[in-house]
Amino acid sequence: MKLTDFTILGLILLSLLTTANVHAQDETRIIVVTTAHWNNHLEDFSMEEWIGVEKEYFDKVINKNELIESSNVLMHYFTADNSEIKFVNVYSSWENIEKAAARNSELAKEAWVDESAREAFFKKQGKYYSNMHSDEIYNSIKGAKFMKEKSTEPLVYYVRVSHLAFPEDGKTEDIVAMMDEYNKNVITKNDIIKGYFPSRHYWGSDSRDFVEAFVVESLADVEKALDKNGELAKEHWPNDEKRKEFFTKMGKYFTGWHGDYLYTHVPELSK
Repeated sequence: MKLTDFTILGLILLSLLTTANVHAQDETRIIVVTTAHWNNHLEDFSMEEWIGVEKEYFDKVINKNELIESSNVLMHYFTADNSEIKFVNVYSSWENIEKAAARNSELAKEAWVDESAREAFFKKQGKYYSNMHSDEIYNSIKGAKFMKEKSTEPLVYYVRVSHLAFPEDGKTEDIVAMMDEYNKNVITKNDIIKGYFPSRHYWGSDSRDFVEAFVVESLADVEKALDKNGELAKEHWPNDEKRKEFFTKMGKYFTGWHGDYLYTHVPELSK
């Protein structure tokens, strides 16, 4: 993977950490990622039935909850753990996380008025998962590329987790300007990338985390998107030395470590 192709936009992070007013200006969102795990001891598992159960909950609760701005479910494609399934919910504020949970309970009671019926549904839903889950919370970052329309087919989410460095000579204005330049001339122009969603650590296990999710139509498109980014970068910076100078300047804001993860989304459970 080409480091420079997928890390430039991350430099907006430093400005978010050092400038208190940027949060409001950039209209950041709170992203809660819950990683659940399949119940491997379930003998009668059916993907069709699981989607049916989750779709019922999605239609009656998640989709009706106005405090959840968007929601997505991502399944393991190429990651270190084939049991993981990620539930991603986006909120306008930290306070709305708790409010949305309370609203979910209200909507569930409205959907299954009879308490025994409600308990039976949640028991049926819960059988698909193990008792272990984990939560990570992120702040969205300006520079997202939103998909033009909702896909009815599973898409591939290439998720890249990088670790940030914080150089003493870093300047907010330089980061913002370079991020904007790269975004406008590479990510935005890359028609293979259907969606791009950058975010930073807010509450979780590693404060250095900078997460980027790239949405493409197929596994083959991951490689094509990388190649296209390189082509667009050369078009914008045709001079080799100038291009190298730009990416070198950006590179000092990262440790050089990154991890790559591939997921597929469940279109029926997308808000």
